[in-house]
Amino acid sequence: MFVGHAALAFAIVGSVAVARGWSTRTALSAALLAGAFATVPDVDMVYALVGIAGAAGGDALAIAGAFWSTGNVVHRAVTHSLVIAPPVALLAALQVSPTRRRQLLSLGLGAALVTVITVDGGALATLVTGLFLVAAVAVATVADRYTDLTAPQVFGAALLGLVSHPFGDLFTGEPPAMLYPLDSALVTERVALATDPTLHLLGAFGIELATVWAAVCVACLATGLRPTTAVSPRATLGAGYAASILLIPAPTLELSYPFVFSVLGVGLVGALPRVRLVARTIESPDWLGAGLTGLSTITVAWAAYAVAYVVIS
Repeated sequence: MFVGHAALAFAIVGSVAVARGWSTRTALSAALLAGAFATVPDVDMVYALVGIAGAAGGDALAIAGAFWSTGNVVHRAVTHSLVIAPPVALLAALQVSPTRRRQLLSLGLGAALVTVITVDGGALATLVTGLFLVAAVAVATVADRYTDLTAPQVFGAALLGLVSHPFGDLFTGEPPAMLYPLDSALVTERVALATDPTLHLLGAFGIELATVWAAVCVACLATGLRPTTAVSPRATLGAGYAASILLIPAPTLELSYPFVFSVLGVGLVGALPRVRLVARTIESPDWLGAGLTGLSTITVAWAAYAVAYVVIS
């Protein structure tokens, strides 16, 4: 769901910006910023590198298992809290055109957050909080340097990105601790899309594809681009991926890697050069055509696999 987090925030903020009549540059800047902030909560997975180091020398599945088992020790807690998100978004907004006063407020707010988390969660939670704040400040600093967004706009984009992230995680793994550090839970169980674990995984993947397409539509709406003219007919080749149902294990949340990596690999079809036999020329696709054709191919492949699975099962 990593890409889905960013795509969802991009689509929401971008559509609001377009609806309010913002310029293309401002709308896309705000949407991109929201998308960037929507990925920041997963900075807590840096701790998973400890697990990878310990599993060095093992096979790919062993390393992947160590990555998640170690990362989940701290994952979806501090950085996924709806309580912590507003002050972090405010801290980010204070980085826009920083003055002496804003710098002091930012330092004070950051120190207060670290103190609260340290008292509640100890040293490891403190480390994660520090990474979280550094990542948020870094994203805001880049926005301040390369965009014309105001502090309120940065706050809004940051808040939407941070707040939207944990809801995307409700379909995979354990529900985030959305009310951390409060001793209560907003959601206690993962949202089940189907009782069949493979259909659940395919459903979650479909949701992510939908968010990416939503982001594409918003970007096209803001820029005037027409995505249909950029998609090559070769995207239909994705239908052949249905045959992989005989070659790879049925994907589940516990064993998704063979499916995910192979279906994403199908998207490379979009980057293949176009051979024109009559003119005897080879043309490389432009970035828009390659990207949208690749995304279309992945979508077709996912749909074909889902249909094949339902038929066979």
